[in-house]
Amino acid sequence: MKTAVAFAVCACVVILVSAAVEQKSKNCNEVRTAYSSKGFNINDVPNKGVHGAHLKVCPQGFSCCTLEMEEKLSQQSRSDLKAPVSQLSSNLQSTFTQRHQHFDQFFKELLNNAEKSLHDMFVRTYGVMYVKNAELFKHFFHELRRYYASGGATVHLDTMLAEFWAELLERMFRLVNVQYEFTDTYMECVSRHTEQLKPFGDVPRKLRLQLTRAFVAARTFTLGLALIPDVVSKVSTVSASPSCVRAAMKMLYCPYCTGQVALKPCKNYCLNVMRGCLANQADLDTEWNNFLDAMLSLAERLEGPFNFESVMDPIDVKISDAIMNMQENSMQVSQKVFQGCGQPKPTFRARRSTKDSGFPGRFRPYSPDARPTTAAGTNMDRLVTDVKKKLKHAKKFWSTLPETVCVGERVAQGDECWNGTAKSRYESVVMGNGLANQVSNPHVEVDITKPDVVIRRQIAVLKEMTSRLKAAHSGNDITFDNEEDGSGEESGSGCDLSSCNNDDMYFSTPPPVKIHVPYTDRGSSSGVRLARSSLVLALAGLALALLAPRTR
Repeated sequence: MKTAVAFAVCACVVILVSAAVEQKSKNCNEVRTAYSSKGFNINDVPNKGVHGAHLKVCPQGFSCCTLEMEEKLSQQSRSDLKAPVSQLSSNLQSTFTQRHQHFDQFFKELLNNAEKSLHDMFVRTYGVMYVKNAELFKHFFHELRRYYASGGATVHLDTMLAEFWAELLERMFRLVNVQYEFTDTYMECVSRHTEQLKPFGDVPRKLRLQLTRAFVAARTFTLGLALIPDVVSKVSTVSASPSCVRAAMKMLYCPYCTGQVALKPCKNYCLNVMRGCLANQADLDTEWNNFLDAMLSLAERLEGPFNFESVMDPIDVKISDAIMNMQENSMQVSQKVFQGCGQPKPTFRARRSTKDSGFPGRFRPYSPDARPTTAAGTNMDRLVTDVKKKLKHAKKFWSTLPETVCVGERVAQGDECWNGTAKSRYESVVMGNGLANQVSNPHVEVDITKPDVVIRRQIAVLKEMTSRLKAAHSGNDITFDNEEDGSGEESGSGCDLSSCNNDDMYFSTPPPVKIHVPYTDRGSSSGVRLARSSLVLALAGLALALLAPRTR
């Protein structure tokens, strides 16, 4: 009898507890609160659970969701799916937009500073006679800027430099032979023999190699930096497929429908959904990484033999070196020209005096303190060190997006997580990255035979830029006549690894400190260089002082 009473009491307790649990589970108050926090109408949510036979995505048992709620939450899941990816993409865009601006500003300011340095030095040293002939050098820097802005399709560097030296030779040749009269035809003959005459010594050859490789590298690198945010922006416009949105809805909001608003998806469940949704983006990874590797290789060139800063900073002294070579060899050059082009007609015009020319008569030291600072007081090494860290960090960005999204508070571990149907451990195998690996994705239907057109186009763009970067690494510039078909021509001063590091081809010493003072101690190589610089500029001043505007 006692046993029967005890059994009855236990049965009653179980029934009461079960009733309490069922009553609690049918209460949708927590769902109402969570649903309204998303900005939806709280009245959409039933007060108590209903049968979910009407639902299209979530489990059709007890449910706090109506069909209207499911549709609204599906739209919300699209936004929730996009938000973390957009945030990561936006951060990447911002990072490289800033780096592109830093490098672009730096290169432009180096050009401006180099021109100003040459101008200030020559004005102080040669006065009015330099001003009368400054357009030759102004045009030189103008063409360098045009090349940096528009590339080889606008300015062919080799041709521009050849024309600069030919024009300089013509002016110098006239002034060192003022006792003769030269026709246009005669001067054309002189220009044709510039290469054989080598009136400026080896400076034009070295400077051509150095300028070409430094400018090709600098311009291509900035184009690469500008491409990164552009690619990220275009890839970010790729919308989620209906199957992806459905899977995201089931992962993020079906727990709401079961009354478990705090339940997070299992991590591996999240990974499978995200890898299915981002399958096309993951296929960018191979070309993306190839592109970043090429950027890193070119960055090393910018630190070494293709250092733009080391080229532009001492360019005024190098041009003066060339003028000095012409002065020192003027008699030999003139004799060779007379032999090849004929004896010119003498003129009885009196030679101008030094006093009348406006030449100041002696060299004035140029203080390095007067040199303008570069962009934001930075330098090439600092910029390159910073951007290399960012480039390395950006590698595998697309393939690791699922892992980057499915972390922290967005997911849960073990058995205490949502596996798509209930609060339990997730048992399915995690898929690999990329389109081809989604054939058996249990949550997202992916047609692996139809890759996304936008992303395929960006893969092609990355391949093209990688080719440009590799060419620039060897000192060559690729100009694409038709960007659509990718056909193009390659130009520049190519080199392999050994020749690119050849000291004979590069002025590989650090930029000289320009303290131009007379120096007589032959025991110091730096003193000889400073004395040579003073002589160079003094002789150049004499040349320019004698030079009058040419009239043909």
